[in-house]
Amino acid sequence: MASNGILKLLRPSAFTLFANLRPYWLLQQRAAVVPGARHFSSDAPPGKISRYPVPYKKDLPYDIVELMEEVETKGGFLPNVFKVLSHRPAEFRAFFAYYNELMNKETGGLTKADRELIVVATSIHNQCLYCVVSHSALHRIYSKKPTLADQVAVNYKNADLSPRELAMLDFALAVCRSDTITEQHFLSLEKEGFDQEDAWDIAAIAAFFAMSNRLAHLTDMRPNTEFYNMGRMPRDKSKGEGK
Repeated sequence: MASNGILKLLRPSAFTLFANLRPYWLLQQRAAVVPGARHFSSDAPPGKISRYPVPYKKDLPYDIVELMEEVETKGGFLPNVFKVLSHRPAEFRAFFAYYNELMNKETGGLTKADRELIVVATSIHNQCLYCVVSHSALHRIYSKKPTLADQVAVNYKNADLSPRELAMLDFALAVCRSDTITEQHFLSLEKEGFDQEDAWDIAAIAAFFAMSNRLAHLTDMRPNTEFYNMGRMPRDKSKGEGK
């Protein structure tokens, strides 16, 4: 079935991305969990997260509900972008299929932390609260650098970036601003070890999130509060062992 095919496309994103969210959030929230209660935050939104209606699970296609429940079970909470974009199920599927191709691919010269840093830098240029907050959290987790995304969000030119990261963000912002891309841009990337396929990846991420940023503006999408503190403090691995 087509829905099964879509779910298979999206599942790697659920496992590789949102599974990493669970330890940072769940350890802080465990005391608030009611034993035996099974709640999915896609049921009824606790507060306004979009100016458009957020569907109830019972009104959504099965493949989207299954993905949401998988993400929430693995990650400990459901990022609001899933709830907001479920307003248009066909576009939801297309969005996350392309997202997964860009952000979770295993080929090329960009790390997962690189990809998240591109999102932070371009999203701050586009003044997108949701993407800056959520992808800063993901960058902290992947990079194990708790302050770099905050620095980039203020002014990436003054951040503690390597020459490689600076060249990457310079190119990403050139695409984000719709600058004329010249051979000099590619030469600057090549000097830091990026090839033409890496340049495509950088540009595609900047372009995709330019769309995502504008959808967030349109819907007035609000970040989950869980994102704000995620990855800021090292995990105490002794806590929760054996539980």
